[in-house]
Amino acid sequence: MACGGFACSKNCLCALNLLYTLVSLLLIGIAAWGIGFGLISSFRVVGVVIAVGVFLFFIALVGLIGAVKHHQVLLFFYMIILLLVFIVQFSVSCACLALNEEQQSELLEVGWSNTNSARTDIERNLNCCGFRVFYPNETCAADCLRNLHCRPCAPIMEEYAGMVLRFVGGIGLFFSFTEILGVWLTYRYRNQKDPRANPSAFI
Repeated sequence: MACGGFACSKNCLCALNLLYTLVSLLLIGIAAWGIGFGLISSFRVVGVVIAVGVFLFFIALVGLIGAVKHHQVLLFFYMIILLLVFIVQFSVSCACLALNEEQQSELLEVGWSNTNSARTDIERNLNCCGFRVFYPNETCAADCLRNLHCRPCAPIMEEYAGMVLRFVGGIGLFFSFTEILGVWLTYRYRNQKDPRANPSAFI
C-alpha cells in the first residue's frame, strides 16, 4: 500500500509513540540516576522530572493503543492532549530562547532564593559558595570552603545559563514540532478506513 494509506499512517503513529515512550523512560532513568549517585538532592526537582516522564509515558501509551486498535475515542483524546502539550511546550521553548542576560540573571536569583536543596547541589557541583557574596556565618557544601577560597556562584551559573537555556529551548522546540506532526497524523489516521474491516463501516 502507498505511504499515504492506512498502514503507513498507523506505522508512523506507532513509531512516534515508541519514540515518546523511550524519551519518557529516559527522563525517569536520568532522575533516578541523579538521585542515586547523589548529584541531585532536591526531591522537588526529581519529582517534577519523574512526573513529566510518567505523564509522557501515559500519553504515548494512549497513542500507541489508539493507533494499534484504530480506537476513535482514544485517538481523539490523544490528539487533544498532544495539541495542548504542543502549545505549552512551544511557548516555554520560545521563552527560553528569547530570554536576555538580565532576565536570566533575575530568574537565577529567584531560583536561588527559593530552593535550599537545589542551592546545596549547585554549591557542591560547581564548587562555589553564596550567590553573589558569601558570608562567613552561612553554610556551604563546596569543597573550596576548606581553603577559604570560594568564588560566588552567580558568575559561574550565568556562564552556563545561556547555553543551558538555548539547549533546553532547542530540544523543546524540536519535540514540539514532533507533537504537531503527531496531531496531524492522528487526525489523518482517524479519518481513514481500515481496509481489513467491512468497507461499509467506518471505525
